[in-house]
Amino acid sequence: MSDIAIKIENLSKQYRLGKIGMGTLSHDLNRWWATTVRRKEDPYLRIGESNVQGTAGGSDYVWALRDINLEVKQGEVLGIIGKNGAGKSTLLKILSRVTKPTTGTIEYKGRIASLLEVGTGFHQEMTGRENIFMNGSIMGMTRAEIRGKLDEIVAFAGVERYIDTPVKRYSSGMTVRLGFAIAAHLEPEILVVDEVLAVGDAEFQKKAIGKMQDVSKSEGRTVLFVSHNMGAVEALCNSGILIADGMITFYGDQKETISKYLINSESNVIKQLQARKDHSGNGYLRIIEIIAGLEKHPNTGYWQTGKTCVVRFKYQCVNNIEFDQVDIGLSIEDAGGRILIYANTIIEKKQIPVTSTSGIIYCKIEKFPLSVGKYFMSYDIYNNGQLLDRVQHAAQITVEAQDGYETWASWGGYGTVCTKFEWGSDGNNTDYLT
Repeated sequence: MSDIAIKIENLSKQYRLGKIGMGTLSHDLNRWWATTVRRKEDPYLRIGESNVQGTAGGSDYVWALRDINLEVKQGEVLGIIGKNGAGKSTLLKILSRVTKPTTGTIEYKGRIASLLEVGTGFHQEMTGRENIFMNGSIMGMTRAEIRGKLDEIVAFAGVERYIDTPVKRYSSGMTVRLGFAIAAHLEPEILVVDEVLAVGDAEFQKKAIGKMQDVSKSEGRTVLFVSHNMGAVEALCNSGILIADGMITFYGDQKETISKYLINSESNVIKQLQARKDHSGNGYLRIIEIIAGLEKHPNTGYWQTGKTCVVRFKYQCVNNIEFDQVDIGLSIEDAGGRILIYANTIIEKKQIPVTSTSGIIYCKIEKFPLSVGKYFMSYDIYNNGQLLDRVQHAAQITVEAQDGYETWASWGGYGTVCTKFEWGSDGNNTDYLT
């Protein structure tokens, strides 16, 4: 295990639904009799179902994690991605010793610092300063070592004015900033960070990501990072695992892991419009479905700044009425209703032929210019100036940052539109002024 920071073998975690703890007194006695007296396997490990949310089950026992085998190298920045309820946070809690596994073993090389949720490891009645010393002591640091890092931690967290105030009076953002500063600056060999960074503002998120990059690249420490922001995972991590239903379904390069995740998400983002009651127009032609995504992953609902993105409109004509051609417009708006992008066939000086009573009309947007965030799509379709169909806020898209394309836009808060630019200097040359 010379270059291995974490080694996980056959790790599983079982929960009993609706109960605090693993079971009743009778279950505990059965376990004790089987495992301690008869020296046999825990009888409850043979039952239970995978943790598939949204489906009914026949067992009170579920496996939040099952048969996890993983080796994380020193200095590796591992992104852990998957849908809600897949088991990501459970894995981090086990690695952080917040909870113990049902089966399996974990070997560590070095100290672990974790930031799993707001207020992790804090005593609410103690001040920020006292919590820094307490957390450092738990990690095995001396008081002198902690004191040497104190000013750096406080400055990074931006809580100088409140450092001697009880943590219970901190806002959630202040708590996250201080918690991350402690975890990142007390020199752990392994840093574990959950989605909690999303609580912080845009400036702090950018600073936190930069610190994690420094920790991994400059100092050679290991980072495990859970996030639903694919742009952040792509920018920060050099490898990734995809977790589904409590099991690792893919482990490899972070970009390939993200691609697998987006493909597996495709079936959930197709927007059905048949039941919408807010269609406008004469209804001779209706858009019944919208499919949006990246050009290579058209059904994901995820777009990326700077990438080619595609919207596909599935249409159907009423009573088999056919149209030779139609005009169609697509607007992309922010939450306040401001139109940020408007793509219309009239602007392009072309019309779309409609050669059958049903089919697909698509709009391709190259080098998508909007920065990270959620946006709404609306559309309208005309034939010879007559409105056929219009729906406001017909679908929603999520835009994430592409690594290497306007990094400042990755965390939001620095403008809506991204564009390529170049700064330079001509010294004392003032020719451009004349």
